[in-house]
Parts: sequence; structure tokens; C-alpha cells
Amino acid sequence: MQDFNNKVAVITGGGSGLGRELALCCAARGMKLVLGDVDEAGMQETLRLVEETHPGTEGITMRLDVSRLEQVQELAALSKSRFGAAHLIFNNAGVSVNGPIWQSTEHDWDWVLGVNLYGVVWGIKAFTPMLIEQNEGHIINTASAAGWLNGPSSGIYNVSKTSVVAISETLALDLRDAQANVGVTVLCPAFFPTGIHQSDRNRPADKADTVEKSEVSLKRAAALKYAVEHGRIPAADIAEMTLKAVEKDQFYVFPHRKIKQLIKLRAEAADREKGVFDSMNP
Repeated sequence: MQDFNNKVAVITGGGSGLGRELALCCAARGMKLVLGDVDEAGMQETLRLVEETHPGTEGITMRLDVSRLEQVQELAALSKSRFGAAHLIFNNAGVSVNGPIWQSTEHDWDWVLGVNLYGVVWGIKAFTPMLIEQNEGHIINTASAAGWLNGPSSGIYNVSKTSVVAISETLALDLRDAQANVGVTVLCPAFFPTGIHQSDRNRPADKADTVEKSEVSLKRAAALKYAVEHGRIPAADIAEMTLKAVEKDQFYVFPHRKIKQLIKLRAEAADREKGVFDSMNP
């Protein structure tokens, strides 16, 4: 079991949702916090809650667009200059769009992949050399059950999260080849209460959604909203599960037990050479 007291946690998407709960869990373990998000007010609220529940926790924030490598590199430099190190790297920022995949626009692809995929890629690129040099650290990538099970109307999101699973597996192998004392964990939750269905609140103006939503898109968006808001596992519990997994150097984290069963059904469908639409009806 690792001891994280007085270590440094870097959390992207730290202004709300899971990122905020991860910050609280890290503070409870005596860690210092480096938060990055486009939501500056949200990050300040996170720090306020941290101070309220864990007085004396040291924390800094930076307005961060994770799709920009130079900004993620600035976050790494900030962590190094302020605290001298970074130990837990939570590549957590995430957004989503909804609708049939052929209706997705260039802006949809640029925005979602920029945050969900390149946010992880740049987090790995900016921080891994520091962790290797320190000879300690752990990288935690927030993927999703959508990294394994690809539902309708979430095509870009599915692509991004499947990629995060693949990147995480490759990263763990690359670090093993390098004989680096750096761990990797990939978090794969299903629906739970966050603001993911309200992603548009942080969508940049130059990637605005200008396409009128179809009836199918609106129905799927309503279903997503319901599923997220009625998720049975609170974000706080998922954050705590994640930290406990990191403490045990656990690679995969599936907070929702049913997901592994569905992955098994998908594998069985592949073995029978059936389509994905048959995987739930063996």
C-alpha cells in the first residue's frame, strides 16, 4: 500500500465532477494539489471545498486547455516550480457530444478528441519524463465503459475512450520496457452523476455546435442526461475506488461490476463472429 502523504497530485478537469472528488480524496491523504481546467471558477470552488474539509491543504490552479501541448507542459512546469515534483497524474478532463456519427461535424471531432484523447496524450508526454527521472509516480487515465462497449449516438466519445484504454495499456508496457518505477491505472466507469451531459457549457466559441439536432439526437441526449443523473454510484465513491486502486498499483478499475460481464459477452460475440448488436443476445 503506497503512502501519498505530502506528495503532489495533478488533476485535469479539476473544476467539477470526478476531478473535484479526486482532489478531495487526494487532500484526505495529505497530498498537495495542482488543478487544471478551463473552468476557473469551478477550480476555486474545488479549492474552497478542499480547505473546508481538509484545512491547510496546499493547492494551485491553472486555466488549462488540455488539447494544447504547450499548456499541459506549462502545467508540468508549474507543478515542478511550485512543489518540486508531481507524483499522481490524473488525465481526467472529458467532454461529450451526442448524435448519429454521420451527423458529427468537424468541430465535434476536433473538440472531443482534443480534450478526451489529446488531453491524455499530452498529459503522458508532459509528465512521464518527470516521473521517470524522479523514479516514482503514477499516471491515472480516465477512460470509460465506452472504451469497451460502444453504444449509439456517442461515436466520437466512444472513439476517444477506446483510444484511452489502448494508450494506457501501451504506456504500461512501454514503462515496463524502460524499467521505470511508474505505475499506470485506467479508470473505466459507466454512468455516474457528473456534468458530462452538460459539456457544452465549456465548449470553445471557435468549435461551436451550429447543426440543428435531429429527433434521434434529442432523444439520445435526454436518455444520456437521465442515465448520468440517476447513476447509482456517486462520483465521490468512484474517486475513492480510484485512489485505492492506485495505492494497490491496480491497472484496470471497473467501478460498475456489470461492465466486465458485458465485455465478456462482447468477446463471446466476436468468437461467434456475430455483430456488436448481437452481443447482448447470445
